Amino acid sequence: MDLKPGTRLKSAVCDTEVIVVRAPTEPVELECGGQTMVAQTDAAPAGLSLDADHSAGTPVGKRYAHVASGLEILATKAGAGSLSVAGEPLPLKDAKPLPSSD
Repeated sequence: MDLKPGTRLKSAVCDTEVIVVRAPTEPVELECGGQTMVAQTDAAPAGLSLDADHSAGTPVGKRYAHVASGLEILATKAGAGSLSVAGEPLPLKDAKPLPSSD
């Protein structure tokens, strides 16, 4: 799947939904709950289930970044599955420190 900024995706096995903030520099396989994510307008494939190893959950409003590819996504709907790229867990993006006010 071609991931561009603004692309909306949903999990095939839970309620998680994300939007691509920054596109990857190389093709990546974005997964949630151990299964490949699908376009928000597409129907989820039947017969898939949540992988227990990828069930840590995705909180709404959090940004995730895959440093190796440059991919950055924002969770727009929470779900039971955790995000990963090719089976590797996707870490939360670190917040930028604000300048001191004094």
